[in-house]
Amino acid sequence: MDEIWREMYDAAKAVRRERRVSDYVTCGEVSAAIRSRSGRIYTGICVDTCSTLGICAERNAIFNMLTSGEQEIERVLAILPDGSSGAPCGACRELMVQLMPDDYSSIRIMMDMEADRETTLGELTPEWWIQPGAAKK
Repeated sequence: MDEIWREMYDAAKAVRRERRVSDYVTCGEVSAAIRSRSGRIYTGICVDTCSTLGICAERNAIFNMLTSGEQEIERVLAILPDGSSGAPCGACRELMVQLMPDDYSSIRIMMDMEADRETTLGELTPEWWIQPGAAKK
């Protein structure tokens, strides 16, 4: 595994603090790190609510990146509740596709840190409703 993945894992692990915020909100069960094309790493945690107001850790990290003025994603890593890593959910994939419609397929995703197995968003979403080049038509 290269040192960038390790740095991202350490950043995501540093913010992963599972806790109950109120009777209706928990957070931190999942954490994520996004590496932008500039090389900066942004983190986020999941926020779960008793309604649909929650957010995934990956989207939280992406919004952190957007808030900082960047929008191009290079890599994505999520730490799941059991400490393993895994693929982003469909909503997170959808956001990444919409952010980078002409280049989403190149986003690298860590599937399993222990096995050093990664894939790309293009491999996970080979025929998304937004096809590369569609935004320029």
